[in-house]
Amino acid sequence: MAIKRGGLGKGLDSLISMADDFEPAPKKEDKKSASEKPKEVIKEVVKEVVKEVKVHEPLMVKLREIEPNRDQPRKEFDEESLEELKNSICQYGVLQPLVVVKKGKYYEIVAGERRWRAAKLAGLKEVPVIVKELNEREISEVSLIENIQRKNLNPIDEAMAFRQLMDSYNLKQEDVAEKVGKSRTYITNSTRLLKLPEKVRNLVAQGELSTGHAKVLLAVDDPAVLENLAQQIQDRNLSVRDTEKLVKIALNPRQMKLPIKLDYEEHFALLQDKLTNRMGTKVEIKRKNNKAGKIEIAYFSNEELERILDIIGLTE
Repeated sequence: MAIKRGGLGKGLDSLISMADDFEPAPKKEDKKSASEKPKEVIKEVVKEVVKEVKVHEPLMVKLREIEPNRDQPRKEFDEESLEELKNSICQYGVLQPLVVVKKGKYYEIVAGERRWRAAKLAGLKEVPVIVKELNEREISEVSLIENIQRKNLNPIDEAMAFRQLMDSYNLKQEDVAEKVGKSRTYITNSTRLLKLPEKVRNLVAQGELSTGHAKVLLAVDDPAVLENLAQQIQDRNLSVRDTEKLVKIALNPRQMKLPIKLDYEEHFALLQDKLTNRMGTKVEIKRKNNKAGKIEIAYFSNEELERILDIIGLTE
């Protein structure tokens, strides 16, 4: 006997009956239970697949009702960058809503403090926000990730944020790396910067020293020597490669008490000593760069000047 096929628009029963094309016909006594079973299976599948989704719609909130997150990883905001964002907001408005959480009578910023600051500069009274229900851990994670993705968080603030995340929630470097989309090596190198003395950390945070310079300096344990080297790097505008040479000399115990110079500086120091001995007075070679500079010869009387001129060969 041919199996009847259900047509379109016949409802759930019609769809269920189509399963007969693929399965053997049940025995007469099992017909009722067999026809009910697919219905129950479909109901269970629907329960699993269809889930309630909470949609967060943007809400306009007054600026005075919003406060920044005290644990915000970013401690410094570039004024020029804020001015540019303010101008953009004046022209187009706040295009991306802030992410906030409700804290009693106010909203705390999770992501978007730069937009909040720029909106205040632009004279706005209210901004669009998305209110989310997050615990303290999720707030820290979202705030950190949002700032890192901006790519202009200074290396020290970034390292402090990683460290805070690890200490507050007992996370390993691998856990942090996974959450922020970085390698474990990146997290390790970043947090190592916090071992630097405060003075050196400030130079890195202000951009006076690069992360490359800082990594090289980490080989030095003595804080006083380390600060001295950092100052030399800044004053001489040394490259990372030159810094490696500088640190290598500093780590040699036999030369720790001697003036720390690079190879080419040792050459000029030797020339300076030779000129001083030749002239019998203080001589300084002052270089502006690798190709230019000046030589200063000190004299303290007219007679000494004549003697120096005689040595140079400028007297008759």
